[in-house]
Order: sequence, then structure tokens, then C-alpha cells
Amino acid sequence: MTNKTAVKEYLLDLQSRICIALQAEDSRALFQEDKWSREEGGGGCSRTITDGGVFEKGGVNFSHVRGAKLPVSATSARPELEGRSFEAMGVSVVMHPENPYVPTAHANVRFFVAEKPGETPVWWFGGGYDLTPYYGNTDDCQHWHQIAKEACQPFGEDVYPRLKKWCDDYFFLKHRNEPRGVGGLFFDDLNQYGFDDSFGLMSSIGNSFLDAYLPIVQRRKLIPWGDREREFQLYRRGRYVEFNLVYDRGTLFGLQTGGRVESILMSLPPMVRWEYDWHPPKNSPEAELYDVYLQHRDWI
Repeated sequence: MTNKTAVKEYLLDLQSRICIALQAEDSRALFQEDKWSREEGGGGCSRTITDGGVFEKGGVNFSHVRGAKLPVSATSARPELEGRSFEAMGVSVVMHPENPYVPTAHANVRFFVAEKPGETPVWWFGGGYDLTPYYGNTDDCQHWHQIAKEACQPFGEDVYPRLKKWCDDYFFLKHRNEPRGVGGLFFDDLNQYGFDDSFGLMSSIGNSFLDAYLPIVQRRKLIPWGDREREFQLYRRGRYVEFNLVYDRGTLFGLQTGGRVESILMSLPPMVRWEYDWHPPKNSPEAELYDVYLQHRDWI
């Protein structure tokens, strides 16, 4: 049996905890709250931060929406769910720091229920987090993945390797033939452990996000940077935009269900650039990102 109330309470608390910690780390800007409702059912609360001391733009969104029919993004891999109504709730985090030496971070945890009269409801959890550096650092990558592994450990030795590979495969720009970043965890359609343990795994991953990200921010946020690093950061942000608009299931789900566009596209960076057929100079720090870090590899 599911407990939607417990999931919602957890998600709202997670949103608050993440905002409090990130706002304290930024020290200059505050999260602004925007509550919204959806005509077809449900609503949410978007909390955004801009032009801060650390974060150029970021958002921590909670949504709880209902609809009469699941969209293609949710049924393409599971056609047996076509025609079912749905209820979805989740928290999504995207932080774009100003300093190019601080990676962009994304996290998401969510819960779905698909229902049809006369049939047993189908439910599942999903989520994870991934790191997108502009200038790679091995210590950061090892720390990020170590925390991810520890979050998965209570649920089985096989969980971290499986979710890590899933993340590597998912956050991959096929048209560029390159990963979006250095990975982390990703999972979807999770219900095989039963409700309590599946909820426990999602919660463990959500709770570990700050432990994974904040130490990296603290180590890198005061590193000096200039025009060269900024231009490269803006160029690489273009890859982030490409992935979110072409492949990201959460973005597609939101747009296909008539969701609130401002909240859905909160994940996009505030400034970005594209340059025709650009390649980093050989043996440069920018080339190192491609040669060393944008590779599927074991970090721990």
C-alpha cells in the first residue's frame, strides 16, 4: 500500500532543507517563492535564486500535479499505462554557479501513481542527481560518487553500480556523442522493492544531495577566474540546454502535460553561448574536460 501523504511531506521538507542550506552558502541572495496552481489539477511552489554571491541562477521546485491522461513521455517505454490518469509529485533542483570552477548540479526525486477504474494502481519512484563541471577536478568527482554510493549502500551492493550506469547512459547527448557531465545516480520506474524500501531509497538519495554538493561548492567558489573561463563556461552551458530541451524526460513530461512553463524551464542557465565548430586548444584545461572528465569511468 502506498502513502502519498508521507511522500508529499518528505518532498516539502526536502525542498525547505535544500533551500536553507544553499541560501546560507550563497550568503548574498535569497530564494524567492512563487506558488502556482494548474488548471487540470494540482500545483506547486517554485523557489528561485538569482545574482547571488555564489549562484548566478538556481531553482528548487516542488510540484504535485494530476491529469486525466499520461503523456507520451511517460508511456513510450510502458504502453500498458496508456489511458490511465496520473498523479505526480516531486522536487527538482538545478543550481548554476557564477564561478566556472564550481560545477552545475542537478537533482530530482519524484513519485508517480497511474490509475484506471477497476484496475490496481501502478506506482513508481524516480530521480537521482548528476554533476556538470566546466573545469574538472578528480577530488570533486570522487567525493560526489562516494556520497552517492553511500546513499545506495543500505539497499544492496548492486544498487550504486546499476544507478551509476543508468545515469551515464541517460545523461548522454547522442547528437554530440558525449556525456553531459561526470554522472552520479539515475533511476526510474522503481517499485520492485515494495513501497517502503523504494521510498527509503529515494529518500536516501534526496537526503544525500547536499552532502555531495556543498563541499565541492565550498572548495571551489573562491578560485579566481577571468574572461577565458567565463567564455568556456557559457559555451559548455549550451550542452546543458541541448540536453534539457531534446532528451530530458522531466522537461518533456511537463511540456506535454501543459505544465507551468516558467517552472519547467527553470533548469536553463541565465546566459549561454554557441560557437560554430569550436574545439578546445590541445593540452589546455578546456581540452582536459573532454579528455579526462567527459568519459564514462569509475570514480571510486
